[in-house]
Amino acid sequence: MVKIVGISGSLRPDSYSAQALEIAATRVRALDTEVETLDLRNMSLPFCNGGEEYPDYPDVKKLQKTVKEADGLILVTPEYHGSVSGVLKNALDLMSFDELSDKVTGAISILGGQSNSNALNDLRTIMRWVHAWVIPEQIAIGQAWKAFDKEGKLLDEKLSQRFDSFAQSLVDNTRKLRG
Repeated sequence: MVKIVGISGSLRPDSYSAQALEIAATRVRALDTEVETLDLRNMSLPFCNGGEEYPDYPDVKKLQKTVKEADGLILVTPEYHGSVSGVLKNALDLMSFDELSDKVTGAISILGGQSNSNALNDLRTIMRWVHAWVIPEQIAIGQAWKAFDKEGKLLDEKLSQRFDSFAQSLVDNTRKLRG
């Protein structure tokens, strides 16, 4: 069975990024795929210093091991100052080619303002650099405060359909790459 790991790059308690990750994970699970999410809000990760070992931070090993054992990734980031959140970038920096190479990756960005592709383009560059495969389907949710209801469900049917297409592409491409 294909295994996907989802990571949200937001530390906010009522994070729209975490809500989007949960929606994506639910859609991927519906396609007979195992999904594990890593909640960075509940992990103790140091700032990456370029080292290979972080013995005082067992969550670094958990992050590395979980991602290494996965076939694919869902990465969700709030867009801060036109790019990926520092939280997600740091988590990715704590890993290397050993964990990230050949991972089929789906990218989602969350914005308070108008939708754009800056953070998504940066995620593509980061993941391409570590030899991952980023699917063409991507989701940018602008004005996120208007996208979800109080239960965290999507309000826009077209956006909901994009999550279905995103999930299908992630699973199909991961299965193709894994053979």
